[in-house]
Amino acid sequence: MGKATGFLEYEREVGAVTAPADRIKNFDEFHKSLSLEKAKKQAARCMSCGVPFCQAGVMISGMASGCPLHNLVPETNDLVYRGTLEEAYKRLSVTHPLPEFTSRVCPALCEAACTCGHVNDEPVTTKENERLIIEYAFEHGLVEGKEPSVRTGKKVAVIGSGPSGLAVAKLLNQRGHLVTVFERSDRVGGLLRYGIPNMKLDKRVIDRRVKLMEKSGITFKCNVNVGKDITAEELLNEFDRVVLCCGASNPRDIKAPGRDAKGIYFAVDFLKEVTKKICDNDHDYSKVFAAKDFSFGSLSGKNAVVIGGGDTGNDCVGTCIRLGAKNVTQLEMMPKPAETRLDSNPWPEWPKVLKTDYGQEEAIFKFGQDPRIYQTTVKEFKKDAKGNLCGIVTVKLESKPDKATGRMVMEQIKGSEEEISADIVLIAAGFLGSELYVTDAFNVECNARTNVNTAPGKYETSVKRVFTAGDMHRGQSLVVWALAEGRECAKAVDESLMGYSNL
Repeated sequence: MGKATGFLEYEREVGAVTAPADRIKNFDEFHKSLSLEKAKKQAARCMSCGVPFCQAGVMISGMASGCPLHNLVPETNDLVYRGTLEEAYKRLSVTHPLPEFTSRVCPALCEAACTCGHVNDEPVTTKENERLIIEYAFEHGLVEGKEPSVRTGKKVAVIGSGPSGLAVAKLLNQRGHLVTVFERSDRVGGLLRYGIPNMKLDKRVIDRRVKLMEKSGITFKCNVNVGKDITAEELLNEFDRVVLCCGASNPRDIKAPGRDAKGIYFAVDFLKEVTKKICDNDHDYSKVFAAKDFSFGSLSGKNAVVIGGGDTGNDCVGTCIRLGAKNVTQLEMMPKPAETRLDSNPWPEWPKVLKTDYGQEEAIFKFGQDPRIYQTTVKEFKKDAKGNLCGIVTVKLESKPDKATGRMVMEQIKGSEEEISADIVLIAAGFLGSELYVTDAFNVECNARTNVNTAPGKYETSVKRVFTAGDMHRGQSLVVWALAEGRECAKAVDESLMGYSNL
């Protein structure tokens, strides 16, 4: 490393974050990048470890430790320290197909496994540096939309334009295959477009990349629902290979009395509608705030309840606040995490500690308290005479061993019921797997959670010439895992077409 003592000399510093009072007035990204001079100091903190856990990407105690893409973190940080951002971009591109996305939405598994973080609780700002690198590359024309010099004549259909689909398409096109991406929505992006709010990932960042991909020869066909608008047989007749990257978009429901009340929505449907309004109005937020045609109506002055304590639930909290909700409550089934690492959760495991995300920060600012209520779920949805939601009955939960299996399960505590007002409920309770109509169309085998089955470590399905990647394959997961799967799947497809792969 260029500065062996950097981790001793410099403290961790991240880019400026817009205060909640200002950022809830719009849907803009609110995390700013570090300057090059500050980033060089942060990169100098990288310790050039003998064993760089940051890039390991291994599973420990059921959780990922380090980057699943195996980015060459110490080498890239060294290039940032030296101020050679073009070389840093080249090095990052060896492993990473789409850094502009993870540098905004990844929880930074690399930083959680950083040795510097273990030594002094302040990991290297690898995610910040990654964003600086890719934005520099775009600004200086290093990210090209260039057709490959040689075409193989092989044709590949990619179904779904989320992170795994985009990664597969980019790499197979780079190899020289002719790639067509089919997307059932009106715009490219999948989860990136309609599952992540604009304040976390500005949709113009997606559009920027898609334009370059189109320029490089990739064809995108939106508003085409494979399995309904076009058959699996048609695709298999036209293309040499088909890759299913449709995500895990089958939402988990809450089966409680009163579920048929008007005013209960799945979180992703809610987030999609808001984002579509932003895109349709070219990011004119005044029109979004003034819109009267949302399916859920206006949130102004309403009590909102979000069921689910994960990232999607947090996104719903932040979105509800921006749309004028009078109050937001977030229900979390699990116990409140510890504020610091427990002895049973040692480094380099992912730290299972309390995280207060941007939506909760905004709720604390707006309403004076954290919106989360732990170890709680809905027992009943209350509705008025017209069938409209007017409240919910919550119940506390406790963890007990199941008599039959011995596994710990959550059970309701009798007498702990409480009723709270609710005009809208957003269900953010996770996903059960892929939607069956696509997999049924191709007749591929799925497991009990409706994720597509493949041989261990492989990406070809039970149907020859049909491959899969991303959440449709592994189940609901992170964008970085989808990109990693997309990369490995592209290699498998390429090898099946050409007999070998240089991807």
